[in-house]
Amino acid sequence: MSHGGPEIETSNKKIGLLIALLALLLAFSEMGNKQGENDALAKNVEASNLWSFFQAKTIRRTTMQTAAEQLKTQVPGAVDPATRAAMEAQIKKWNDAAARYESEPETGEGRKELMAKAKAAEAARDLSKARGEVFEIASAMLQIGIVLASAAVITGAIMLAYCAGGLGLFGLVLMGIAAWKPTILPFIS
Repeated sequence: MSHGGPEIETSNKKIGLLIALLALLLAFSEMGNKQGENDALAKNVEASNLWSFFQAKTIRRTTMQTAAEQLKTQVPGAVDPATRAAMEAQIKKWNDAAARYESEPETGEGRKELMAKAKAAEAARDLSKARGEVFEIASAMLQIGIVLASAAVITGAIMLAYCAGGLGLFGLVLMGIAAWKPTILPFIS
C-alpha cells in the first residue's frame, strides 16, 4: 500500500540512491582520512628517529673534535718523535671521523644527509596531516548530506535532497583536493 502516490515513491527511491551514493563516498573519505592519519604518524616517527640519529652524530662529532683539540695541546710537549707521530696520527684519525660524522654521502648517514632526510620526512608528515584534515572535512559534508537526504524522505521536502546533493558534490570536490593538493586550502595547517 503506497502513501502519497507514484511520484513520491519514485522521489524516495531517487533520494535513497542519493543516500547510498553519499554513504559510499563517505566510506572512501573515511578511508582517506585514516590513511592520512596513519601516514602522518609514520612520517612523524621517521622524522623523530632521524633527528635522534642526527643528535647522536653531533655528540660523536663534538667528542672527536674535543679529543683532537685536547691532544693537539700535548703534541708540542712530546719529546720522542715516535710518540709525537702517534699523537698526530690519532689527531688525524679523530678529525677524519669528525668530518665523516658531518657528511657521509656514500651511506647517507652524515649530519647533513640526516638533516635533509629528517626535513623531507617532516614535509611528508605535514602533507599527510593536511590530506587527513581535508578528508575529515569532506566526511563531515557527506554525513550532513546523508542526514539532509534522510530528512527529505521523511518530510517530503525535496529542497533538502537538493541540499544533500550539493553537500555531496562539495564533499567529492574536497576528496579530490585531499587526494591531489591538500595544501591549497588556506585553513588547513
